[in-house]
Amino acid sequence: MELRHLRYFAAVAETCHFGQAAAMLHVAQPALSYAIRQLESELDVTLFTRTTRQVALTPAGEFLKTEADRILADVDTAVDGVRRIAAGRSGVVRLGLTGIAAFSHLPRIARAVKQALPDVELRISSDMLTPMQCTALQSGELDLGVLRPPVVGDGFEVRTIDVEPQVLVVSADHRLAVEPVISMVDLRNEPFVMYDSRDSAVNDATVRSCRRAGFVPQRAHDASGTPVLLALVAAGLGVAVLPASVRALPLDGLVMRELTDAASTDIALAWTAGNPNPVVDAVARVIGDAFGPTDAAVHTGSAAPTDTTTLSTAQVTAHPMREIR
Repeated sequence: MELRHLRYFAAVAETCHFGQAAAMLHVAQPALSYAIRQLESELDVTLFTRTTRQVALTPAGEFLKTEADRILADVDTAVDGVRRIAAGRSGVVRLGLTGIAAFSHLPRIARAVKQALPDVELRISSDMLTPMQCTALQSGELDLGVLRPPVVGDGFEVRTIDVEPQVLVVSADHRLAVEPVISMVDLRNEPFVMYDSRDSAVNDATVRSCRRAGFVPQRAHDASGTPVLLALVAAGLGVAVLPASVRALPLDGLVMRELTDAASTDIALAWTAGNPNPVVDAVARVIGDAFGPTDAAVHTGSAAPTDTTTLSTAQVTAHPMREIR
């Protein structure tokens, strides 16, 4: 049975008039009549009773009309879905985020994607720092990553969507909690709580800030993730220098203060070059637009940025993953 024959049958069944159906389909009436006879011959049934004054469906025709309407609707839905996916307007995108970015950046990302691409589903994997995200991107486990450069490995497209200053996080009873202005040199003799991964971009920024102030941070405690790190700081076991987006987290017993001379950290969107999923480019554009015009760097692989662009979010299904720092 050809799909064309079903469409011809559905038009005649709707109008019960061969001339009107032919005009609707933009085919000659003799060709339409021949196609219906072919269909009846193939099914070995009579679908219409025909007189000089009237065309009516037989019981078999009534049944086929119901089924044909359903089949043709399913075909149209499938065609529309395929076209939407190919155009980057429908599908699934697996998005990874660092621990803090899941709080500070995900709400805006999700809202923007839902508004611009309502048929795109975001599947979220949170608490993933840059090394783990890069591995997941290369293996195909993730489509997009919201991470802190530099990326680990080659073959990535990277777009900076935000630049964050670092802030000081101390316990509420710490001596610096009441100071209105703090510089890195004020932390010279303080114990630091840092992430336990040697690949942490946040740790690297903290060390850079300390070195510029003329000292090496005293690393007193390592934390496997942001919640543990903040708990250690709240307990008075050390201070932490973190991206300003940490303000999006609940911080009972903690105080944050601006640092006048700390380094900044970038938040970037990354994906593998040549990703065959057409939705990835569409979602990347939406996320870039959501964070507004910036001087964001755009580059491929792990080389230094060479270009600039205007940059900076869908149903969201969370899939927590182990945090590596």
